Amino acid sequence: MGKLLISALFCVLSLTGEAVAGWYHVENYEGTIGPDPVHLSLQRYDSFGSGITVQGSYFRDTEQRPIAVYGTVNGTKVSLCEIADDKEFYRVMVMGSKTPVDTAGCPIVLDVNADGATGSLSKGADELPVILKKVASLDDTGDAKIVGTVEIPFWAETAADRFAGVYANTSASICMTKMQVIKKSTGKVVQQIRFDDDDCNAGMLMTPIYMNVQKSVEHGKDVISVNFRGGGAGYTTDYVFNRATRKYQKKN
Repeated sequence: MGKLLISALFCVLSLTGEAVAGWYHVENYEGTIGPDPVHLSLQRYDSFGSGITVQGSYFRDTEQRPIAVYGTVNGTKVSLCEIADDKEFYRVMVMGSKTPVDTAGCPIVLDVNADGATGSLSKGADELPVILKKVASLDDTGDAKIVGTVEIPFWAETAADRFAGVYANTSASICMTKMQVIKKSTGKVVQQIRFDDDDCNAGMLMTPIYMNVQKSVEHGKDVISVNFRGGGAGYTTDYVFNRATRKYQKKN
């Protein structure tokens, strides 16, 4: 998603009164879908628009490809649909719609409790069991609180890498203290970009926490943009991949 879409989304949420401080209530899980080990992160919010009350990101450990999900919460029941492509991502996650998004046919159905979740993922005629254990949580909707090591699997990705934010409760507040670059082919962290920000603004701009790191393409090159709150409408720092050093560096 390009910077234009980032700005458009932030403005839409500001106008609707949703972009206010303290909207991150996130729970991270580890477990399995069928035979596959997975990591799942879910953020609950009163309304992301279009009737959506939960968004998230998950990946199969063997593939390391972040999959955006959205859905609804009804008591302990969570229904999740997967985003199929960029067009659907833009329609559902970025722009929303005037009528509620139908989540009745979502393939992932979970029963969530204090320790984890169980449920199923329907895939054609097959129904795969889902077994998850809660491993970490982040909540800044009241008293800032983090339990465990919170790694947010951002929706942004390149052909070779995905990106995860490590969030911590600092002396200033909760924010992303470093961004990990994970090689998809191995699942290994190959770079960590730290944010020495006394005001603790990194990764705290967008309403969906998974959108605080974005990818765009400029002149055929991937640009990774990290979002910061502050400065009115917020700001971004851009990184590009240096083929010589095999690392991401700040864009000049």
